[in-house]
Amino acid sequence: MKRYKVEMQREGSVKYFFIRDMETLEIVLLPSKYLMHQVRANRSPNTIRRNAFALAYYWEYLLEEEHEAEDVYGMDYETQYDFFAEYLKWLKDGKHTDNLENGPQNKTCNAYLKEVFRFYSFLEVVRNNGSSLSVLSYNQPITKANAIGVRRTIRSRSFKGYLKEEERNVRAAERNEIVTILEACTNCRDQVLILLTSELGFRIGEILGIDYTKDIDYENHEIRVDFRDDNENDARAKNAEERRGRVSDDTFEFLLYYIGEYWDILQKQEYLFINIKGDTIGKPLRVDSCLLYTSPSPRDGLLSR
Repeated sequence: MKRYKVEMQREGSVKYFFIRDMETLEIVLLPSKYLMHQVRANRSPNTIRRNAFALAYYWEYLLEEEHEAEDVYGMDYETQYDFFAEYLKWLKDGKHTDNLENGPQNKTCNAYLKEVFRFYSFLEVVRNNGSSLSVLSYNQPITKANAIGVRRTIRSRSFKGYLKEEERNVRAAERNEIVTILEACTNCRDQVLILLTSELGFRIGEILGIDYTKDIDYENHEIRVDFRDDNENDARAKNAEERRGRVSDDTFEFLLYYIGEYWDILQKQEYLFINIKGDTIGKPLRVDSCLLYTSPSPRDGLLSR
């Protein structure tokens, strides 16, 4: 059994994540303060949850290595480099969990370590004592202009010891493949979900946050995803940005059919996508309930043949 456990406590619509030491039953303060900082920064609850697990894994590694989190600042460059490189190997070997048959991908291991480095960056700001990780070197600065033309230079720090990430073997689905997926669906809700995801290019979490009373322009066939931090299903718009997209006439007509088909359930709340059976019928559909392909690209009306 692992010593450090991720726990969550809800206050109203806000979820607070923290890490508990299961031996002493005390909250581990440093990573929990960082997770609280992310809540205050309006990060998505799903993102904070993932980050909490990343830090819990790191604390397990610190325990095995008999180190405290801030001990790394006292290491010389080579020792510090080896310490984090060994952490990646520890993750790759699956030592962070008891429920993994195969080790995680290199990309996943790197993501866990990147979150650890973000935690240290937070710690350095809070401590304000001049400490910094010597293994993080600055990349070539990039100069970018914002929406009104003001240019600024961005500098980022990176670790040279990350694992080589696997090449992404993905492609956009072809029209006939999407039609095959649609035909395999057992209800029109899932068909509408796939159609909107494919035509709009929005993330599944963004689609699930759609309020059919506010976010749909029924006259112009446009759909908006809006940032809200109180969605019951924790759906959030990417980067807290509002975005709009227009769907084809055929897809919009099918959307109206779906709303009419489940109006007796939908009229009791505002979310477009809801559970349509079981004990949670009428509740907003959650991301972890959706097992579907979300990267198709055609935007030309998938129902028209």
